[in-house]
Amino acid sequence: MAVKLRLKRIGAKKKPFYRVIAIDDRSRRNGKEIERVGFYDPHNSSNTKLNLDLVSNWISKGAIPTETVKNLIYNLSK
Repeated sequence: MAVKLRLKRIGAKKKPFYRVIAIDDRSRRNGKEIERVGFYDPHNSSNTKLNLDLVSNWISKGAIPTETVKNLIYNLSK
């Protein structure tokens, strides 16, 4: 089972809000997640949080982050 770190869209129409999750790569975008590692609000970047300990733990186990999640990790780790 390959695991990815990716975004899961929640929120209202035209007001997206995303959870950053660890999920099986064969699952749908909004499928059942393995674990939540943070959230991302594109309208208010100060309201974005990631548990970097969980993220590094999943990456050490072989999880592959998507490009968007890579950018979030990079921007939040500064």
